[in-house]
Amino acid sequence: MKLRFAILIACCWLWAMPAFGQACAMCYSNAQATTKDGRKAISKGVVVLLAPPLGTMTVGVWLALRYGQKRDLEQDRDCPDSSDPQRKV
Repeated sequence: MKLRFAILIACCWLWAMPAFGQACAMCYSNAQATTKDGRKAISKGVVVLLAPPLGTMTVGVWLALRYGQKRDLEQDRDCPDSSDPQRKV
C-alpha cells in the first residue's frame, strides 16, 4: 500500500515538472530590477490574485462536505435498520 502511494506521488510530481520550468526569464529580470517597494507590490499582487480562487475553492469544498454529511444523516434517519447485516439493498 505504501509503495503504491509513493508511486502515485512520484507520478504526480513528475507530471507537474513542466510547470516548474515556466518561469519567464524576462519577467524574473524585470522583477529583480525593481526597487524594494516594487518587489513588495509584486508580492502583494500575487496574494491578491491568489485569494479569490483559494476562497472559492474553500467554500466549495466546505459546502460539498456539509451537503454530504446532511445527506448521510437524512439517510440514517429514513432507514433505521441500516445496521442490520441481513438487510438487502
